[in-house]
Amino acid sequence: EQDSVSIGVDGIPCIGEVIAAPVGMFEVVDEALLASVLKPSGEGMLCTGKVFEVAQAVSVYRVWDSAKAYTLYGGWWSLNQPQGPKEKYREENDICPEWSELNQMSQCQLKVGAKVVIGPGQSADCEDFTYAKSAVNQVYVPNDSRNNVLYVEGCSEGVVWPE
Repeated sequence: EQDSVSIGVDGIPCIGEVIAAPVGMFEVVDEALLASVLKPSGEGMLCTGKVFEVAQAVSVYRVWDSAKAYTLYGGWWSLNQPQGPKEKYREENDICPEWSELNQMSQCQLKVGAKVVIGPGQSADCEDFTYAKSAVNQVYVPNDSRNNVLYVEGCSEGVVWPE
């Protein structure tokens, strides 16, 4: 029996697989949302993914830049509480240093009815180096705080991260 390997939008194999539907979510089809986060090698975001709809409150975690308060409501989240060290977290989640300081962590609840994309990370070309594809599953939440569209609620103020 052959292992199934997901192939990225650029024809290059992904690393890891999309996790099974988390408790409180079920898989749905939303091609436009999925396509918006699947990127070619080097561009970050996701290599492969599935869309899930939230059926009951689900906790998600975000590490963000405290100097830019609006980044609390960004798109990239985790189902598990992030652990340091910071460099390991950056590598596992393909987050270039120039994109965020990653010095604050908040926990929120996904709103019931929200659609999110979950999948392993695509490689990311940073200013001075490249992060490889990652098997770690990330959660993309299509928040648009500039237009007051949020799919998270009940967020904590945040704690200094890593502790």
